[in-house]
Amino acid sequence: MGISVVVPAYNEAGRISSVLRPVVASELVDDVIVVDDGSDDGTADEARMFPVRVVELPKNCGKSAALDHGVSLAKNDTFLFLDADLVGLTTAHVDKLIRCYQEMKLDMAVGVFANGRKYTDIAQKINPYASGQRVLGRKQWERVKQCMEEVEEVDFGIEIALSRLAAKEDWVREYVKLEGVTHILKEEKRGFKRGMIDRFKMYGHMIKWLFKKLRI
Repeated sequence: MGISVVVPAYNEAGRISSVLRPVVASELVDDVIVVDDGSDDGTADEARMFPVRVVELPKNCGKSAALDHGVSLAKNDTFLFLDADLVGLTTAHVDKLIRCYQEMKLDMAVGVFANGRKYTDIAQKINPYASGQRVLGRKQWERVKQCMEEVEEVDFGIEIALSRLAAKEDWVREYVKLEGVTHILKEEKRGFKRGMIDRFKMYGHMIKWLFKKLRI
């Protein structure tokens, strides 16, 4: 079973290498797509330092649209989605997620942070449904798209939409602990004020899709 890794990235120069390095080292991965979602900081140039395919979107379209673009270009029917700002990710984490999905014959495997950083650990214990680290098949991705008006409008609500659909349709799923993994906070990337604005925007998308009726 081939695995296509899709990494959506927006202004992640200086961080994306820490994600791509362990990914390309995995023998379970044979296709890696970085979707640069309108970055202006050299994210795409940094990604090209690795043996991956880099796609640059002309403007920032949002996380769900970037993921969908990557899926449309993937050569395999099984995808590993990874955020571009992860810290502490190793090839062992990548392989653990993939092997769990394959060996347990899951519809979706979801990676959750553990023992990486207090703030992100607590956040994912409270809301593991928002994790961006997931393995799923093309069938599941197409199914969630059927339940939404336009994939672009979902943005950061895509993980919530996937989790809700999985619960409603009883997908076989498992939460996989990623020991020592965390991510950089938006306030650290963009400064406190801009970071807080972006964080509230992200939470807004999540809350919207927590309560929005899916077209099932």
